[in-house]
Amino acid sequence: MSVKTFIAAVASSVALTGVAWAMDDEPKIDAEALYQQHCAECHAPTRLGALGPALLPGAIERLKPGKPTEAVIANGRVATQMEGFKDKLSAAEIKALAEYIYTEPAVEPKWEDADIKESHTVHKTMAELVKAPVHRADPLNIFTVVEMGDHHVTILNGHSFEPMYRFKTHFAVHGGAKYSPDGRFVYLSSRDGWITKHDLWGLEPVAEVRAGLNTRNIAVSSDGKWVMVGNYLPHNVVILNAEDLSLYRVVPTTANDGSKTSRVSAVYDAEPRQSFVVALKDIKEVWEMSYDPDAAPVYGGLIHSYRKGQEEATEVEPQPFARRRIMLDDYMDDFYFDPSYAEIMGASHDGKGGMVYNLDARKKVAELDLEGMPHLGSGIVAEYQGHMVMATPHLKKSQVSIIDMETWKTVKTIDTKGPGFFMRGHENSPYAWVDVFFGPNKDLLHVIDLRTLEIVREINPAPGKTNAHVEFTRDGRYALISVMEDQDKGGALVVYDAHTFEEVKRIPMNKPVGKYNVHNKITRSAGTSH
Repeated sequence: MSVKTFIAAVASSVALTGVAWAMDDEPKIDAEALYQQHCAECHAPTRLGALGPALLPGAIERLKPGKPTEAVIANGRVATQMEGFKDKLSAAEIKALAEYIYTEPAVEPKWEDADIKESHTVHKTMAELVKAPVHRADPLNIFTVVEMGDHHVTILNGHSFEPMYRFKTHFAVHGGAKYSPDGRFVYLSSRDGWITKHDLWGLEPVAEVRAGLNTRNIAVSSDGKWVMVGNYLPHNVVILNAEDLSLYRVVPTTANDGSKTSRVSAVYDAEPRQSFVVALKDIKEVWEMSYDPDAAPVYGGLIHSYRKGQEEATEVEPQPFARRRIMLDDYMDDFYFDPSYAEIMGASHDGKGGMVYNLDARKKVAELDLEGMPHLGSGIVAEYQGHMVMATPHLKKSQVSIIDMETWKTVKTIDTKGPGFFMRGHENSPYAWVDVFFGPNKDLLHVIDLRTLEIVREINPAPGKTNAHVEFTRDGRYALISVMEDQDKGGALVVYDAHTFEEVKRIPMNKPVGKYNVHNKITRSAGTSH
């Protein structure tokens, strides 16, 4: 089924699934019309998801129907761009919408191997690419800047802070750009499943493919051979050949007992282990999937002998990408690796704590005192008084938590002027920067001295605007901050001297939601997300 045929079929079915709810003496409520008016811009006319997630029964099963769903529609959702509609819709209209998104579409959403292959395009083969950079910028001090305002990406020179290349992207590109191990290629994913590859030497597109209908994020293997795509819809991970983004394998995200499938919360590369680690949103499991050419098969059930040719397992998964399952006590929507990549830190689903699991033992080894839904994917690592610590902001609490990564105890909590989303540091700077993304002080950023764990400066690049997501240059000398507004409303990247905290330059941008330095990403800097 082609992309156009599928979208047309689903779109035509929307009206058939629209239901009018009413009491005999009340006017009818057209829930489908309400959805198209208030929800389609972010969640797509087909309910397959765009800026926001898909709104279909199989995609929102952890959000309970009835009152919990109505509360989200009315009040919005923490840590997202979802605003409440209680001032725009009546209680009856909110109830109708809540019921509508739990109706099954007339055409079941599918995106299969044939669809992926049909969407695949190669713009330039590896043999056709330039042999040396066409620019004079330091190839490792380049930033990829995602501009959500008009769905473009700007490639920025990290020395002169001048744009080098700007190109249009698919709708709602996810902020988390990923690079090849040598930093030459950047890989981007959009919420509607498109994966693209661009050459940062030649400043041109290489390949693209639609790997799903609603995609969470991607990861690139440390050997540069593979791209893994984590999908909300369909429930699977898709493995692509990194060279040209051609399909290698689709792996359904099915529970160990086969009882259900799950959306993918996140996929990350664990370089020292030569594996991808996958967090599942609807199943209490984390998977480790190896791309090590010498990795042993994964055995399920009872094994009487591990000697080659004498295995008696109920299930044997060959490598690469066999699913090695870690069974959890609770859902793990996101996680953070310890420096050795042997253990992962996760926040509990109820936001009242956290846990640490050892990937080798496949067991929980510690509980974490982490209330308020920490945003672990934005955490950083630093040395404090001879110990490695991890620092993370919280999505529901006005604080930063500092965790000792040997004892797993909380060293300190630092009070902030609101819940935060992004935190960044750099090996060459004694300071960490954290935003106050949620609440009335969203225009502030705190600078924390990692030697004392005290806030030493507050910065406000654009009063009244949303200021967030700091990223450092390769050498740590400058810090770039996003003013997350449309360009005609002051959207920009603001460059600060990371030592004096003085503004150096302001670069107009169209709602820059994220920027990623090549060197900091490929060297897995302790101060940036991986």
